Amino acid sequence: MGNGRRSCVRRRGRDQECVPVGAAVAEDITRFNRKYESTMEESPLHPFELHNWIPISLGGLDISINKAVVIMWVVVSLVAVLMVMAGSARKLVPGKLQSMAEMMVDFIRGIIMDTMGKEGMRFFPLIATLFLFILFCNLIGLIPGSYTVTSQIVVTGVFALTVYTLSVILGFYLHGIKFLGILIPPGTPVWMMPLMIPIELVSQLARPVSLAVRLFANMTAGHTILAVLFGMVVSLPFYVSWLPFAATLFVNGLEVALIAPIQAYIFTVLTCVYLGDAFHLHGHEEHAH
Repeated sequence: MGNGRRSCVRRRGRDQECVPVGAAVAEDITRFNRKYESTMEESPLHPFELHNWIPISLGGLDISINKAVVIMWVVVSLVAVLMVMAGSARKLVPGKLQSMAEMMVDFIRGIIMDTMGKEGMRFFPLIATLFLFILFCNLIGLIPGSYTVTSQIVVTGVFALTVYTLSVILGFYLHGIKFLGILIPPGTPVWMMPLMIPIELVSQLARPVSLAVRLFANMTAGHTILAVLFGMVVSLPFYVSWLPFAATLFVNGLEVALIAPIQAYIFTVLTCVYLGDAFHLHGHEEHAH
């Protein structure tokens, strides 16, 4: 630089021209900004939008067929086929599919026994169906071009409200009016009851909300991050786009190996805990003994 020469790069094209390095970098940045703006005009939440494929209305109720409905049909069919195949091919020396099914059954049975006790095994079909449906919805939603059903608050809300309503109905069925004792923690002094009852009531009403939002928020956040990272891959210059691409692979692997199974597991465990409270009255039976 001291002898007046300037560093330069050659542009690609028919006319070879020596351009200062600074100008070339500035041109790359300008090109990136234009490409980035055009790419990011599309919201990262765009993949969560649903459009009706077959509009259907029944008495004013929208029951149209869209991608989420089709994915739920696929999940139900896939789980049913796998379980039927595993059950129909039982052998003394189990194969891979039978071993996987047996491990799944033992895993779900362990959750029920740890949280609800032996009497909770009557709910094994419900718990197993809920766990497998959420797990496969989470995993299939990671396939490009698919859809994550559990990223819809309506779906997770219906699951959570159904589970909580079932626990309340079960509690009144087993204990009658005594089930309202769930609003009074064991050992609470009488003078603290006016304070504890409203707190416990709010806590109970928050259960379905937290159960629904937890699954919805985790699945939505993970897929939003993937959408943003992929947008950076296609918009950044090629010599730095490998960074968000590597991050995309890492996050996607994390979703498959940890997030999707863990969220299905947490939802199932909390479902068993809520049903277990209906059996044991929030520890009142143990306190009475």
